[in-house]
Amino acid sequence: MLSSNPKVWKTDKSMNRMDHSGESGIRSVQIAGADPELMAQAAQFNVQNGAQIIDINMGCPAKKVNKKLAGSALLQYPDLVEEIVQAVVDAVEVPVTLKIRTGWDPEHRNGVEIARIAERNRIASLAVHGRTRACMYKGEAEYDTIKAIKHSVSIPVVANGDITSPEKAKQVLEYTGADAIMIGRAAQGRPWIFREIDYYLRTGKHLPTPEVSEVRSILMEHLLNLHQFYGEPMGARIARKHVSWYLQSHDQEGQFRRVFNALETPEAQIEALENYFETLAAN
Repeated sequence: MLSSNPKVWKTDKSMNRMDHSGESGIRSVQIAGADPELMAQAAQFNVQNGAQIIDINMGCPAKKVNKKLAGSALLQYPDLVEEIVQAVVDAVEVPVTLKIRTGWDPEHRNGVEIARIAERNRIASLAVHGRTRACMYKGEAEYDTIKAIKHSVSIPVVANGDITSPEKAKQVLEYTGADAIMIGRAAQGRPWIFREIDYYLRTGKHLPTPEVSEVRSILMEHLLNLHQFYGEPMGARIARKHVSWYLQSHDQEGQFRRVFNALETPEAQIEALENYFETLAAN
């Protein structure tokens, strides 16, 4: 996700996010902002920089985003939503997608209205998180609004929110009629969830849980990539949360993670993880 404010494009954080070198698959860049002209310029800038899809963020509930009237705060202003969508779609020739929530708060679930705005302004695909902005990530996602949206528009609709297992994926697809599902927090430390869901939807059967050796291999590759991409000291700091996610089911009491989070260098992190997985394998 990148801000539409050009003043921050030259910061280290933004420059890292704009770096598409070595990326495989389709490059989709999400832009956030509230000014239609700046959003259009951001879309053009990112397409020139290699983006193959532009995604408009109207789903983020974070205060630092919403206080600038960006993210899900925009759902309060359907006219402004339409201005932004029109400006971005007209500015680029690549597909433009949109991510929203079901509304601003439970009393104002206007997802269907926003979806219709998206459709008539040539949005290629719509992703919907089953909570309002006011709900943040609390409680349970609701799928009635997503179902209503799917029945109201003909563009592809992607269901998102609390999809944490193959069974839940199947349930949400069948209930909402959505064309696809989007996985967010459930993939943190569990990147194999995608193959698990895919296999279950195709066969109705479960894949076996990944062996510790595979978890180790994936995690170590991820760790080395973080160290290489971000450098010191940022790479080691960012690695802490990822390692914590990966090891939640193995280090349930958090003893190793507390030790790991105190390590400052990539070398110390690699050594600690190697020793940790050797101990796991021995047990």
